[in-house]
Amino acid sequence: MEILPNKGKNLIIEVGGKKFARYPVKTKLITPDDKDIGVLVEEFAGKYVKPGDIVFISEKVVAVTQGRSYPIKEIKAGWLANFLSQLVTKTPIGIGLGSPETMQLAIEEVGVLRILLATFIGAIGKIFRIKGLFYIVSGHRARSIDGAVPYAIPPYNTHVSKGPLNANEVAKNVSLKLGVKIAIVDANDFGVNILGFSGSTGSQIINGRPLFEMTGKLIAKIIKDNPLGQSDEQTPIGIIRELTDNTDGI
Repeated sequence: MEILPNKGKNLIIEVGGKKFARYPVKTKLITPDDKDIGVLVEEFAGKYVKPGDIVFISEKVVAVTQGRSYPIKEIKAGWLANFLSQLVTKTPIGIGLGSPETMQLAIEEVGVLRILLATFIGAIGKIFRIKGLFYIVSGHRARSIDGAVPYAIPPYNTHVSKGPLNANEVAKNVSLKLGVKIAIVDANDFGVNILGFSGSTGSQIINGRPLFEMTGKLIAKIIKDNPLGQSDEQTPIGIIRELTDNTDGI
């Protein structure tokens, strides 16, 4: 079966003089009833995976399987969340914590004191024209919160979600099922963060060459253009494969 790129994306990218394929894997609509992301990855991507590949998974679907995606109408934002969300600078990346609902989730995730400290430091940063201090202080658990966006596949266009829990552990568990490296990624058309990584699966030799050691930094470069897309593609799983003269496609 041929895997085609998502609209506006390319299958192949060159990084550091090497070529890599990024194969998007289409799945069913993943819901909170799907409790095990490893089972889903094995079902939909397992038949395509080869030794030496790395599978990357959208952090949002991991969060969904952990019950950490919520209909926006069910989130009761308190007065503090309503107030603080008005102070957040809106960016082209998305609403971030600029809605009462996402700010409420951030307060639940990292606590009132840390959010207040982040707000204070962020305000000082604005005075000196230093951007991003709020998110640096509030931490990755606050940064990983996703707001409702109209271009997401229904019903998630009306959901907000927290970041996945124990992303490294999730990656390692999925890696044990598939026998390849796994990364949990937070990717959009503006940037990539690696939230979890299974690490090395061993010193295999592929086509007479040592299995290249993937790092979070390298993975981020390979998927910097977000080949999974961020709309209704329904491809929350991807496969990275280094291309050599002896490498076959999917």
